[in-house]
Order: sequence, then structure tokens, then C-alpha cells
Amino acid sequence: MTEETPGFEEKPDVPSGATPDAAEPTAAPQEEAAPAGDANEKAALVAQLDQARTALNERTADLQRLQAEYQNYRRRVERDRIAVKEMAVANIVSELLPVLDDIGRARDHGELVGGFKSVAESLETVVAKMGLQQFGKEGEPFDPTIHEALMHSYAPDVTETTCVAILQAGYRIGERTIRPARVAVAEPQPGAQTVKAEEPAESAEAADAAESAEDKENGGPEEG
Repeated sequence: MTEETPGFEEKPDVPSGATPDAAEPTAAPQEEAAPAGDANEKAALVAQLDQARTALNERTADLQRLQAEYQNYRRRVERDRIAVKEMAVANIVSELLPVLDDIGRARDHGELVGGFKSVAESLETVVAKMGLQQFGKEGEPFDPTIHEALMHSYAPDVTETTCVAILQAGYRIGERTIRPARVAVAEPQPGAQTVKAEEPAESAEAADAAESAEDKENGGPEEG
């Protein structure tokens, strides 16, 4: 058995002709591997950045869609609110239409005088503020969406179906028709358009005949 001398460390055998530094491993391979690690780290960061951008685009699209839905919701609520208001006003005003008709007949007959006139005008002002509008005039074209024809006739002086008399005025609130105007209508007489179309031709023939007669009286057309 060999005894180890305290404080003495054994050193590896060094070949003859070699320096002690040659026996120590070099760090060059580790330094060469560092650039490859940096490239992998950069690739990972780029991938994370792409994922973040994709997520941001998705959230932005979601936000824009929610904002558009909210705007549509607001418009729909406002439209419904106006419709409900118009319906409520229409239900109230429709009960006053007979009174307004009586006021109109009294005005036509010259009976709207004194205190009755003041009350009638006040009532008409109130319903006008509520959005009630009267429509229906003589001479306007007949429109089945706002007119109700109670009488029908033919007239030579109209070119289309025309309201020739307003039997009862119509009323509307906004775009809602409360009551159509009840009217008497007149249509063009059957064959009137054919007669009007033939009139220019007859006039041309008469002009040609008159010119021919004039030529005969003058001894025929002058020769050049």
C-alpha cells in the first residue's frame, strides 16, 4: 500500500514535449455554438410576434363587429320608439277625426263663428302639433294607397284617373296613414286617346288636300 502525502495533488501525466496548457480543453466549440442559439431564440420571438399580431387582428375584428351591432341596435330601438309613439298618437287622434270632419263642414258652410271658431282652431292647432296632417285635393292623380274612391265617372278633360271631388279629407301622421281620403274620381272617356291620336293625321291630310286644291286653281305648280 502506498501512502498519500497530505497536501500533494496528483497531476495527470503530460506527454513529453507537450506543455501543460495543451492538456486543458479549449472553449472554442462553445463559442461557435452560441450563434446557432441566438438564431433559434430570434425565430421563437418572431413566431410569438406573429401570434400576437394575429390575436390583435382577431380582437380588432370582434370589436368592430360588436360596434356595428350596437349601432344597428340603437337605430332599431330609435325606430321602434318612434313607431310606438306614432301608434299611440294615432290611436288618440283617430277618435277626434269625426270632430275634425264636423269642423270642416261647419267651415265650408260658414257656420264656424264666435266661440266655436276659437275652440275649433285650438283643437286643430293641438292635433297639428301632435303630427297630424290633412291631405287630399281636387285635381290630384288618384293614388290607391292614400285615396279611397267612392264615386266614379268619365270626363273629357282628364288624361288619367283624377280626384275630381274630395268627399272626406284624409289624415296621416308621419308615414302612417290614419284614414285615406275618400274621393270621387274621373277617368278619360273611352276612345278619347284614340281620337286625339288620329287628329294630327287628319289635320295633315286636310292640309295636303287644301294645298292640292290651291295648285289646281293656280294652274298647277310653277315649272322651274
